[in-house]
Amino acid sequence: MTATLITGIGELVTFDPVHPAPFGIVRDAAVLTVDGRVAWTGPASTAPREDADEIVEVDGAAVIPGFVDSHTHLVFGGDRATEFEARMAGRPYTAGGIRSTVAATRAATEDELRNRLARFVAELHAQGTTTFEVKSGYGLTVADEERLLRLAREVTEETTCLGAHVVPAEYADDPEAYVSLVTGPMLDACAPQSRWIDVFCETGAFTVEQSRRILTAGARRGLGVRLHAAQLGPGEGVALAVELDAASVDHCTYLSDDDVEQLAASRTVATLLPGVEFSTRHPYPSGRRLLEAGATVALASDCNPGSSFTSSMPFCIALAVREMGLTPGEALRAATLGGAAALRRDDVGHLRPGAHADLVVLDAPSHIHLAYRPGVPLVARTFRA
Repeated sequence: MTATLITGIGELVTFDPVHPAPFGIVRDAAVLTVDGRVAWTGPASTAPREDADEIVEVDGAAVIPGFVDSHTHLVFGGDRATEFEARMAGRPYTAGGIRSTVAATRAATEDELRNRLARFVAELHAQGTTTFEVKSGYGLTVADEERLLRLAREVTEETTCLGAHVVPAEYADDPEAYVSLVTGPMLDACAPQSRWIDVFCETGAFTVEQSRRILTAGARRGLGVRLHAAQLGPGEGVALAVELDAASVDHCTYLSDDDVEQLAASRTVATLLPGVEFSTRHPYPSGRRLLEAGATVALASDCNPGSSFTSSMPFCIALAVREMGLTPGEALRAATLGGAAALRRDDVGHLRPGAHADLVVLDAPSHIHLAYRPGVPLVARTFRA
């Protein structure tokens, strides 16, 4: 066994209820990890130094759990910078731009996609993200979707089949035929590379009934259910997610009171994606409203080339504090423990004994600085297991 003691921690955020502070915060703290798992947390003065093979001093820095980014689209070709520029000049966002990324992705070689994916993963790690999900959705053929998921599987176990991202141009006149392709040959090819099934349930993408067919087909193949909904306007997607016991419903920009009540009464996580509102100028949803109702909230980057081309969870935390009504501690919890709940994981997103030893050392004395100093690269070191 290999044991490492990280000590000299000014503020340790554990999300462990054995520590009395609101977020399991321990001051003047230490963490003992053994073989990539958290073995002990507590005051540095009582740390089991004699059990450590290695001691790492962090000189008063804050240490937090690694971020859990439960919603990304990291495998794609091209970009849509011109679309972003036009949108900032006043053109509204619609889902149609996805098809331009589909064309670029289909044209990219496997090596080009793999190399770009590796660069994005390096960005995630450098910014403190230690667990992340990756969706397909920019291939929209059986072979291309399988390829994207196979590449994603090389970097994460949290892979999601999003063949139902939009209806591709070649099926524009017969969307039902495309739904049949997704529920049949595409899932046959993609389910072995996936943990999750997802659908963009939105005007311009897939109807509630089409979404139900696709999600239940994925569930029959053993995949967990996720859902994009309420991004562009109100609808029935949140109700569908709760009906199907989805792990998460993502975006949640336009929620009715009934949506909020249903989420609060379920175990479906409301995953908020503030980078999207930043990039599309849609209104920010209220995280405060969801928390006060009793819903579980996650924050994720939605890193994608069209509506949120950021891989920075610290940036998303700052936006959630400034625009969504969360406190710095609540935003950090949503970006760690909330993301873990959205992936139905209990081994990441916190620093309780037994968790993966995924820790982030901040170049700051407190987690509050993630929102207090937006845009500043505060992640000094990332430990993964």
